[in-house]
Amino acid sequence: MIYLDYSATTPVVPEVLETFCKTTKNYIGNPNSLHKLGMESRHLMDTATQQVADLFGVKKEEIIFTSSASEANNTALLGVVESYPKRNKKIVTTKLEHSSVLETVSYLEKKGYEVGYVKILKNGQVDLDDLQRLLKEDPVLVSIGWINSEVGIIQDMKAITNLVKQYPKTLLHVDGTQIVGKVPITLDGIDLFSCSAHKFFGLKGIGCLIKKEKVELEPLIHGGKSQTIYRSGTPALALIVSFAKALRLALTDLDQKYHYVQKLNQFLKEELKKHSYIVINSDDTCSPYIISISIPNIKPETMLHALDEKEVYISTKTACAKDTSRSLTLETLQKAKEITTSSLRISLSYITTEEELQQFLKILKECYHALNLRKEEY
Repeated sequence: MIYLDYSATTPVVPEVLETFCKTTKNYIGNPNSLHKLGMESRHLMDTATQQVADLFGVKKEEIIFTSSASEANNTALLGVVESYPKRNKKIVTTKLEHSSVLETVSYLEKKGYEVGYVKILKNGQVDLDDLQRLLKEDPVLVSIGWINSEVGIIQDMKAITNLVKQYPKTLLHVDGTQIVGKVPITLDGIDLFSCSAHKFFGLKGIGCLIKKEKVELEPLIHGGKSQTIYRSGTPALALIVSFAKALRLALTDLDQKYHYVQKLNQFLKEELKKHSYIVINSDDTCSPYIISISIPNIKPETMLHALDEKEVYISTKTACAKDTSRSLTLETLQKAKEITTSSLRISLSYITTEEELQQFLKILKECYHALNLRKEEY
């Protein structure tokens, strides 16, 4: 098996799974219960929450555990607009965002909110002049992803935060799902930040929203205090503790992991360039963990199934994309139709090997020629 779909989800590392199992077995009490077992669970949850806060450089009270980054994004967007009803009913975002942001702002449009989409430069960067133009209208919220999950475009978040903080009536939400565990980050100037454990070798079913202390937020789930007042329900203790473990491991040896993946990225791109039928959409300014390619004369689903038969796993675009017929990201970058409708995403990790990539390249070439022969037969 050759797995190259790490941006969709990562396998759970043994240490994280072991932490989850031990916590499930040894801490049976509800952290909201007042008896001894509950208090023991509460103490462990508070300890894990503090560890996550320390790793992110924020306060413990600013951590909200969710079921996923999608829930975190929804909580951020919907929670903010409901908490500031007297502010302008305007939201600013980009067309490079994950569907959990784009579908949420689309829903808010139906509720009477105006959505401003920032212009994107040819290199995929946010047009800061256009962002400033939109900020002058005092939107209640700006939501911009740090790394685009399909092509790997990295936004200049320092420049964006410096710009947004000039407008005190506007809050900044950042979807950081694809950046956690990849490079060191600081959350200075960011009001809300989303991520998910299964993107950095943790378990599925646990995400996180960081909400800075000054930000008001209406919960999506009501029902009283739990791990936090901003999300009710029995806290998923084992998932929370495993999240802390996964995050600590993910942030260990970041530079070493990054440089290793960068070398893999360079090797793969150099080999892909040797094939005239392949268009590489991710340039060297993109995250090395993501490589978007297009094979114009082959439907992406057809190639995906051909690779699948050989136990090679990549994806067409983001796993949660609503419209699978085309790439909205590549359309936003003004790529030709034959490029936007034939994109494939290869995503790497620090456990990917060069031998796997060599084998992938061999199988990709075989599949391409086999599919072309099949087309000629018809």
